[in-house]
Amino acid sequence: MASEASRSIRAQFPKHPTPPTAPLATQRQEWETAAAQAPLPAGTTIEPVSAGGVPCEWVRAAPAGGDRIVLFLHGGGFNGGSCITHRELAAYLAAAAGAAVLLADYRLAPEHPFPAALDDAVGAYRWLLGQGHAPGQIAFGGDSAGGGLAVSALLALRDAGAPLPAAAVLLSPWVDLALAGESLATRAAADPLVTVAELRTAVAHYVGDHDPRDPLISPVYADLRGLPPLLIQVGDDELLLSDAQQLAEAAGAAGVTCELEVWPEMWHVWHAWAATLPEGREAIAQLGEFIRARCG
Repeated sequence: MASEASRSIRAQFPKHPTPPTAPLATQRQEWETAAAQAPLPAGTTIEPVSAGGVPCEWVRAAPAGGDRIVLFLHGGGFNGGSCITHRELAAYLAAAAGAAVLLADYRLAPEHPFPAALDDAVGAYRWLLGQGHAPGQIAFGGDSAGGGLAVSALLALRDAGAPLPAAAVLLSPWVDLALAGESLATRAAADPLVTVAELRTAVAHYVGDHDPRDPLISPVYADLRGLPPLLIQVGDDELLLSDAQQLAEAAGAAGVTCELEVWPEMWHVWHAWAATLPEGREAIAQLGEFIRARCG
């Protein structure tokens, strides 16, 4: 049963979410302004860094961990989100995993469509390797579009013959930009945050003239052989439930170790409400345990 806090938060969501009508630049700024007002957990430190030309932030919790690192790719439909919008989530994850989180500010569509974000994700990881960090000390993480981007980056690195990180944690990952999942229909009434119209707009911004079933755009269509262990968390009320389920099926078929957690009554990336949501803190704690067990 969902917590009382969960019911209270959910009651604040609009009954019938509609796509925003403000210009994209305004939407981005409004999100960042709201996120910047959220207090970070005590002891959190933020350090800007250029990861091979990709603007990033090191997000660390107190006390500082050892050599474990999480390269985290934020969500936002490939056209929104930033280090600012995801600092709080990264801080909670850093504490749970005992890791330094490298939060990547990859380029956004439509100004920079596919493969710009993918190139930045791969570039940030290669920068970590160039700094002397061992692949076994690194995990990938990502929420929503960032979760799909994390898998795409793993595929690109695998195909290039690069050493892969030790694990990946995926929060409500968006991995099918062809929008073919059945939950887009079956969870349409249950999802309080995401709409199919928003997803279609995001696809148009990011994919452009490419095939949305390109495995580096929609990794649910990829051969996932050789990828590191995955932990996927998704809410049962999400439009993107099928994305997570089908990715887990593809991983299993490819012999990839994969844990799929479907959280009852949870919405898209509920982890972002961890400051007040017990389910958010519990989910992040499980992500941290998964990373600790496999990295460093």
